[in-house]
Amino acid sequence: MANVELVTAADLQLMQGLAQRVTATRPDLLNSDATFGELAWNWGKGQAGDGASRPRRLWFSGGDLVAWSWARLPHRVRRSDGSVKDVTGAYLAYQVHPDHAGLVDEVIDWYDGTAAGIERTVMPSAADEFALKRWAAYGYETDPAALGDAGSWTQLDARDLTDVEQPVLPDGFRFRTADEAGPEAAVQAHLDAWAPSTYTAEGYEGVRRTATYRGDLHLLVEAPDGTMASSTIMWFDEANRTAEFEPVGTHPDYRRLGLARAMLLHGMRLARAAGATHVTVACLGAPGHPQARGLYYGVGFRELTRDAPLIKAAAVG
Repeated sequence: MANVELVTAADLQLMQGLAQRVTATRPDLLNSDATFGELAWNWGKGQAGDGASRPRRLWFSGGDLVAWSWARLPHRVRRSDGSVKDVTGAYLAYQVHPDHAGLVDEVIDWYDGTAAGIERTVMPSAADEFALKRWAAYGYETDPAALGDAGSWTQLDARDLTDVEQPVLPDGFRFRTADEAGPEAAVQAHLDAWAPSTYTAEGYEGVRRTATYRGDLHLLVEAPDGTMASSTIMWFDEANRTAEFEPVGTHPDYRRLGLARAMLLHGMRLARAAGATHVTVACLGAPGHPQARGLYYGVGFRELTRDAPLIKAAAVG
């Protein structure tokens, strides 16, 4: 890992800027983990944990960032329940501006060199026909496990904000913001919803330090007993007037009460008041993961784009 370059806060802003430019022209070509909100969330929470196992490379043209690659190499994950998981393969998040599509070959070369000898996965947009052909030329194939009923590919959903219904919470529940509830409550809300999780107080501090985090757009639903029963962060892309929900989660003891639905509607109305005209959210798209997709479709989201999960076996040079 000598001389490995890691993503800095300045890099993150450049990468988000590229996400904004792609969103403005070809939102269907946004790759998994390369959206405005996903970048901030993944970078922020990773600073306290797996940041050191995530090298990157940036490509510029005329001073503008036009492509980036951000690999996740094998590392050990420690979760909130005390368990440990060893990640043995490599995964690549990347984005190439459509006007510089040919750079995908350099992205692939960099990835193959950085993760040589390791099983490699990547999830380009299914709409990016040029990139899919180039990945195939380098020996990457469709990942059958990822495309199975319980597969891990995601889809990005979107809706406009012209007509957002009034949110309704059960009696005794109320909306809060992270600014109001405080860091400890915000972290616990995430841990309760996603247990076992790698999230920590230090990870939340990393999220808060991202330039685009807003505590007034970090929403929670408080139960009558004071438990933060549901939570989400909205990432507001002012240039495109869009807001992205990432992550969204509800405490297992408080599911099926309509809390997440109400929280999403509340968030949409706040986003509209802030100047947004559209919102997006990502979810698992495989048939075996209908819950989140059903929630989002129930409040007006529809699929915008989806992953095309690819894999290259470790035995391939």
